Amino acid sequence: MKAEAEPSGSEGAAEAEPSGSEGAAEAAPRGGGEAAKAAPRGGGEAAKAAPRGGGGAARASAMRSRMPGARERPRLVLVTRPTPLEVLIDQFGTYGQARFYLESRGQSIGWAEETHQRFEASYARVQAAVPPDERRARVDRANLSSFLFAPDDVVVVVGQDGLVANVAKYLDGQLTIGVNPDPQRYDGLLCKHSADDMPRLLAWLASRDERAFHVQRRAMAQVDREDGQRLLALNEVFVGHRTHQSARYRLRVDGREERQSSSGLICATGTGGTGWTKSIARQRHLELTLGVEEPRLVWLVREPFPSVATGTDLDFGLLDADAALELVSEMGDDGVIFADGIESDRLDFLSGQLARITLAGQRLHLVVPTA
Repeated sequence: MKAEAEPSGSEGAAEAEPSGSEGAAEAAPRGGGEAAKAAPRGGGEAAKAAPRGGGGAARASAMRSRMPGARERPRLVLVTRPTPLEVLIDQFGTYGQARFYLESRGQSIGWAEETHQRFEASYARVQAAVPPDERRARVDRANLSSFLFAPDDVVVVVGQDGLVANVAKYLDGQLTIGVNPDPQRYDGLLCKHSADDMPRLLAWLASRDERAFHVQRRAMAQVDREDGQRLLALNEVFVGHRTHQSARYRLRVDGREERQSSSGLICATGTGGTGWTKSIARQRHLELTLGVEEPRLVWLVREPFPSVATGTDLDFGLLDADAALELVSEMGDDGVIFADGIESDRLDFLSGQLARITLAGQRLHLVVPTA
């Protein structure tokens, strides 16, 4: 499924709470439990889960690492994003203000507390499965663009499917493991593992026994601007107007060219073919079957408008590994290109600028259970 291309917006309300009310100033109840406190994830039970004492496993691991010719184990990079409760508290300043805001509008903060609690419990189990002497790092989604991934890192994404898409563009062959912390809330089509699978996954990293798990090499899309800027996508690339105005451009593919006015263009991989692209295809009664590892892309024009100056003949197609789709912008302002639903990470696409969309050379190496 499409990695829910994580829209950058928060899941809570963005409106600020007027000051002066008793509820707005109320602090989180001290007896409210871990979910209500939204404790920083770096400590608490998650940090305590793995004992610091050496233990038999830790001593054996340390002895192996000192043996002549011993191979250093790869670093585990744990990737997370703020929970809905943490987003709410960040917006309103305190738990009490966030709760007051929602309750004053007939809503409950309970769903956010439950989601936070399930995440913390899953993350603690992931941490507990990692040997105390194992090299590890943790990075939040907001810091991915500045984090330096080593070539042999193993990336463990703990969150919803869209978080895998968010991290994919920063990787180049590193193994990626997706852990679904909340199966009641997230589909888990990219994050296919539970936290309880971590011991078996860590053992698999040493054995690479494909009877248990194997690596999918998922295709990605690439956009190159004429000035050298580049954007990568695991799901899809969107080219269009930043607002709801019509996008105007010239489209070139397979030796044909057409001037168009539309709601934008989508170019997707097999991974993205089950999300936004699937929705468009259903509306147009198109049958799309594109494998997640298949070296092809599918492109669709959204609501092309016929006029004396624009056409609608080129509105759908497939791009093979050696093919390209080119667009020349005719938008004076607010023309954009973004990937996987993240509008904040975008390229400008203004009049005269050229965008060339192709299959990317790199792929996401995703560890999945063997059926």
